[in-house]
Amino acid sequence: MKVIRAHITGWVTSFRNPLFISGFQPTLSMPPLSAIYGLLTAAKGDWVTPHDVAVGYVFQSSGKAIDLETVYEFAGKLDAKSNINRREFLVKPQLYLYTPDMWLKEAFERPRYPLLLGRSTDLATVTSIEEIELETVSQTTFQDTLLPFPHPQIYGQIQALPTHFTAEIPRRPCGIRAYCLLTEKIDYHGEALHDSEKNWGVYLHERIPGDFPIPTEQSPRIRNQVDVDFEVADMAEEQMLLSGLELTGE
Repeated sequence: MKVIRAHITGWVTSFRNPLFISGFQPTLSMPPLSAIYGLLTAAKGDWVTPHDVAVGYVFQSSGKAIDLETVYEFAGKLDAKSNINRREFLVKPQLYLYTPDMWLKEAFERPRYPLLLGRSTDLATVTSIEEIELETVSQTTFQDTLLPFPHPQIYGQIQALPTHFTAEIPRRPCGIRAYCLLTEKIDYHGEALHDSEKNWGVYLHERIPGDFPIPTEQSPRIRNQVDVDFEVADMAEEQMLLSGLELTGE
């Protein structure tokens, strides 16, 4: 399969764990799909969602550290008091982003808006853009990537995460489902895509059928707009599979 592989790097990044609201803020070990589609949206300068693009990625970093940040807690109209939070962050992040949608190459070459890997301060840079061929193999290894859960061959941290957010404000998460955050190398037996140069497996999150509704200035504001075309995937094992992939376990 012919794909674009974009190598995106930064100095630091942090991906909010949705289970933590206040106090210490740990980071996820890798970006959720919503962060990936947010990055693509910034690059293109227009909405890019799972309805438009199939993506896969491998994310690496050199370690973790903890920073102190000032937060302001509003108790009234203009009354606020400052406080100190501890936030975990990842050092020297590297994102290898794969997509078969070749029209995104121009967006990577000339991003419309600044690229961010996590928060608004986590600036990122596209260091290379290559057109490569992913091989179809019967055995590979997955590591440092996000895969749908469950699957008999996959294990790791399980987290409920969104794929993208609605276009209207306030934004609401769409496509929430369970994912497995793979930080350890896992041998996978079955048909899969493989990057022979990097020697790792690539899981492509397929496009969602239908269109993504985007409010316009002419249309009335819809507060309770729902992404009606999205259907939460069945948790059955076959949902893990790539096209044509067969399970080897029971």
